[in-house]
Amino acid sequence: MSDGAAPIQFFEKKERVYPKRVWGTYRKLKWVAMITLLGIYYLAPFIRWDRGPHAPDQAILIDMPARRAYFFFIEIWPQEVYYLTGILILAAVGLFFVTSLAGRVWCGYACPQTVWTDLFVWVERIVQGDRAKRLRLAKGPWTFEKLWKMAATHAIWIVIGLLTGGAWVFYFNDAPTLLDQIVHLDVPMSVLGWIIALTGSTYLMAGFAREQVCMYMCPYSRFQSAMFDKDTLIIGYDDVRGEPRGKHKKGETWEGRGDCVDCTACVQVCPTGIDIRNGLQMECIACGLCVDACNEIMDKVGRPRGLIRYDTTHNIEQRAKGLPPKPHILRPRTFWYTAIISVVGLAMLYGLTHRADFELHVLHDRNPLYVTLSDGHIRNGYDIKILNKTHSDQHYALSVEGLEGAKIRIEAAGEPKADNLPVFADSVGHYRLFLTAEKPGEGRVKVIFRLVEKKTGKVDEYSGLFMSGNQ
Repeated sequence: MSDGAAPIQFFEKKERVYPKRVWGTYRKLKWVAMITLLGIYYLAPFIRWDRGPHAPDQAILIDMPARRAYFFFIEIWPQEVYYLTGILILAAVGLFFVTSLAGRVWCGYACPQTVWTDLFVWVERIVQGDRAKRLRLAKGPWTFEKLWKMAATHAIWIVIGLLTGGAWVFYFNDAPTLLDQIVHLDVPMSVLGWIIALTGSTYLMAGFAREQVCMYMCPYSRFQSAMFDKDTLIIGYDDVRGEPRGKHKKGETWEGRGDCVDCTACVQVCPTGIDIRNGLQMECIACGLCVDACNEIMDKVGRPRGLIRYDTTHNIEQRAKGLPPKPHILRPRTFWYTAIISVVGLAMLYGLTHRADFELHVLHDRNPLYVTLSDGHIRNGYDIKILNKTHSDQHYALSVEGLEGAKIRIEAAGEPKADNLPVFADSVGHYRLFLTAEKPGEGRVKVIFRLVEKKTGKVDEYSGLFMSGNQ
């Protein structure tokens, strides 16, 4: 490159999108969705749920120190992580199912990035004005008006981000207690660090990244088309009716031309800045704002609504043939998604309704596997864990079956007996067990550890081995 030559640019700078305000059916739905979802997010941690004297009364809580997750009547222990797997499967397949039916409506209405971006754009519009005013303000010089409007916008964004970060940590702490700590500026540093980090991420993602998260960061936009078929509901432009497009003056005939007046209203209201008239694109989040904008223009020029609309490829083909549209909701794709959701959901429901109040886990010593005593008897050592999942203290009786003449000795604080092992509410009881018996004829003998809850008589069993070294 010669001296003084301009540097070569391989990529065009991304222009910031300034969506124009629009009002219509889908904009109203977006407002309802945003208010509902934000209300749930901010208020859910303060819902109370009585679980008894030894358990937290917060309806939704992830208690990291106690290693528990609570969701109303459901309580998940660490060893029940498979429920988390089931939830992730249901969420993923549920998203696939909705996408196969209605396209990217999750992205357009319920995705957290969309919800908070909508809120941030609303604040921007209230302080700075609609699209034209925001464009002039952004491109104009730094005046006092621009300075205070920008400062006010970003200050409100930071407050929203702070509320967002604060609400998130409520799900991991007792919400009223933490709120009192925040009010009195007595927040633990670990919690404060998360609030600051989440405030910054919300401010950055909803204030600056916006549509770029959907276009470049979110993997869903890259593979969502694989879940589309001819019966998926998508937003499309009716080019048969709309073309050839062009400006139209009042009183002119519509003969020989399409209904699209090339006003670009659909582009101006799009939160990702695309032109839906160019066909379905990866950046489209199916929010429907272009439908509202186009319907508004069609009302003004006296043409029928629906030039841009939610529709399926199959219905478009039907109309082109002069046939009535036929929705196909039940098809192989949706059938398999429904089957997976049903199987996983029923399996989780069965597990939750049949989960035991306590569990017994036995771990045999690895070194040494056994000890030969002076009288010739064989002793095996085990670590015993009793999980008491109830919210009250319990006592258990432990016995061993399958080994004749076996003697049990428990080593623990307080010298408990095998027929009376106490375990506190919502906790794990750890015991050291020594099992002694005459040397059996086999090197390995299968034994059954049997644990009985003394109050209810419920039983849990664990299959183990007694080792002696005989071949």
